[in-house]
Amino acid sequence: MSFKSQILESASELFAEKGFKETSISELSRLSKAAEGTIFYHFKSKEDILINLLQKVKDDILDRVDKHKWTSQSGLEMAEEVVHFYFDLSQEMENEFLLLFRNYPYQLAAVNPKCRECIEAIYNCFVDLLAKAVEKGQADGSIRDIHPVKAALIIFSMANGMARFSFFNLFPVVPVYDELIEACKRILKP
Repeated sequence: MSFKSQILESASELFAEKGFKETSISELSRLSKAAEGTIFYHFKSKEDILINLLQKVKDDILDRVDKHKWTSQSGLEMAEEVVHFYFDLSQEMENEFLLLFRNYPYQLAAVNPKCRECIEAIYNCFVDLLAKAVEKGQADGSIRDIHPVKAALIIFSMANGMARFSFFNLFPVVPVYDELIEACKRILKP
């Protein structure tokens, strides 16, 4: 593994666990086994590490979405499958999602277009999938007449909120997962 990859892997772990601001370059150096000079050879700044990391997370998530074999028949089933896929992916990519759920990337996104593009691409990917599911469901009769993007935003916001609760141990999500799916169906069903 290259030093650049080691640095990004270690940064993912530290930024997810401690947060961006709370992670020092010396900690990153110790964990990655790369000298501080080596870190700054590969990255201009700590923010540059975060941007590169978010770019990698975005590419990994979008690649997994592209490679997923969508099996649902109806639009309603597709919407449920997207929610299931999002939860499964969040469990498989725990550090990456913890990084996304931290506050600092959103602060940086307000002033850094590259950061904003990465975060928007990830979330828009799932909103777009849900909107397509709504459109498909309206065509096959499994989903009522509802604005596809608005419905997608509401459903994704619920799923994303539940994933955040789970990651930060704010609420036991598993016992209410079925209720989340039923709530999504109630929003969509004719």
